[in-house]
Amino acid sequence: MKIKTLLLSTVTAAGLSSAAMAADPAAVLTSLDVCDALGISGLTISSDSNCLQISGGVEYLFEWGDYDSSVASPGWLHAPADNGGVAPAVQDWNSKVDAWLKFVGTADSDFGPAKAVIKLGFDEDYSATNEVVTGPTGGGLTVDEAYAAVGNSTVLMAGKKGSIASLGHDTAYNYLGLRHDNFGIASSTGGHVIQLTSDLGNGVDVGIGLEDLGGLGSLVGVLNYSGDTLAAHITFVGDDILTGTISQWSLHAGGEVTLDMFKILAAFNYESVVLPTWDAMASVQAAFDMFKIAASVYGNSANQLELAGSVSADVTDTVSIALGGQWDDHDTTVASDEQWKVAGKLTAKVTETVTVTAEVGVDGKVPAGAPTSVVYGSVEAAWAPGGGFKSSVKFEGNAEGFYKGTFKSSKSFQ
Repeated sequence: MKIKTLLLSTVTAAGLSSAAMAADPAAVLTSLDVCDALGISGLTISSDSNCLQISGGVEYLFEWGDYDSSVASPGWLHAPADNGGVAPAVQDWNSKVDAWLKFVGTADSDFGPAKAVIKLGFDEDYSATNEVVTGPTGGGLTVDEAYAAVGNSTVLMAGKKGSIASLGHDTAYNYLGLRHDNFGIASSTGGHVIQLTSDLGNGVDVGIGLEDLGGLGSLVGVLNYSGDTLAAHITFVGDDILTGTISQWSLHAGGEVTLDMFKILAAFNYESVVLPTWDAMASVQAAFDMFKIAASVYGNSANQLELAGSVSADVTDTVSIALGGQWDDHDTTVASDEQWKVAGKLTAKVTETVTVTAEVGVDGKVPAGAPTSVVYGSVEAAWAPGGGFKSSVKFEGNAEGFYKGTFKSSKSFQ
């Protein structure tokens, strides 16, 4: 309990026992903590009229092995053509620290909660390729967000922040995913913005914004719907509006339907450039008592076609397995440019706080050359003892001599 709350509660309790305080209910009301009155929880500091909510986090990553290469992969990410380097200078490593601290100051207003949001970020990376260290890279301490907002069901926001554009419903269900899902849009969004969003009720919300105002400017419009069986969105972005015209535009739309044991999602993106481009994907999943089956497809205007599928099962309460495959034809009008992948994964919850995941698979490509396929594998132990702390250790490698060890650790608070 906050000291201020404890003291004010004591004063209030004492005041309620006196006739003088009982005759002045306003004095009792002023003792209420402003954070509680605004419904804000977590790590907070309050004044008479403002509640300051503080949250943040730190993430650390360290990698070491023989994995970096300037040569393009003949298969997938697990199959570099050349790990690089000439002995003895062959080792690669990377050390990365990311941190963020967010402050949200909120007060009541006639139009709803009035907020000032400031998010600070820190990014520092050191990397080594063939034992030559470079760094640090990254922007150091940065202001990732700085904006003012007011409103409840209708909210006005202005300053530096992310986009209101909805770009979801394009992540495949199968466990290997698709190489080209999460395709997003090419337009510039976010940055310096003026945005207005409104919850219209019945699962419908809309938004309109001027974004990228530190550049050529973008007009963003979005419509979202969320119901019991259907969730959908459509986003339009017009580029370069500060020049007095829309030079090109993007359209991203998608939705997900849930019907008993089945889930279906689909997404489409269109880019109005000199030569218009588009991306489309669909994914379906059927969930049975013990296992799930998923299949996905992706295509684009460059004649690329990708297929993927998987079967996963909960063997016990603590052990699950998954089998999957991918096929990617880079250009359906050209022969011998396909890549493929098959893999299996086992996940076991060893204790309440430790989970072990192992994966083994084969990457390959159709064109002639050595090798046309390569076996890879990985094993990872993840530890989550509570308190928002997470850590993991992962080892991976393949038959070509690629190997990497990765350590991660993170903690967030709010």
